[in-house]
Amino acid sequence: MRTQIVCVGKIKEKFFRDAVLEYSKRLSRYVKLDIVEVSDERAPENISLASQKNIKDKEGERIIKAVKNSFVVALDLKGLKFSSEKFADFIKKSRVLGTGDFTFIIGGSLGLSDKVLEMADFRLCFSDMTFPHQLMRVILLEQIYRAEKIIANEPYHK
Repeated sequence: MRTQIVCVGKIKEKFFRDAVLEYSKRLSRYVKLDIVEVSDERAPENISLASQKNIKDKEGERIIKAVKNSFVVALDLKGLKFSSEKFADFIKKSRVLGTGDFTFIIGGSLGLSDKVLEMADFRLCFSDMTFPHQLMRVILLEQIYRAEKIIANEPYHK
């Protein structure tokens, strides 16, 4: 099974890179992980709605090009929320139905374009709170790792 994470921008902070590497290593027991970083667009502080849409559209085109043939999950504030156990069950059930490969999409600082949200098979929300997209990558990896441990009936920290 393959898990792809397509995300906008590079991680600059060493502590986030270290966490991504650690969870990538842990996940290697369960899935083949591929993290694809697409370049981000500069977004000034006081940006018009039209400019925001333009930036999201440009980043969205890059995201769509990077997505492999798989079940696509977009991280979206308007998506469904799961507990860790329900998230594991969602992954397990999707695999039973023939969806072994997943692509998770993390947008840039402005979020995801409408085209990306429309192409997604599922929209997932982790919280009503806003997180930096670099931190969201770590959170997503940790939750995928936790889900794989739950699916394998291995102990995990509650």
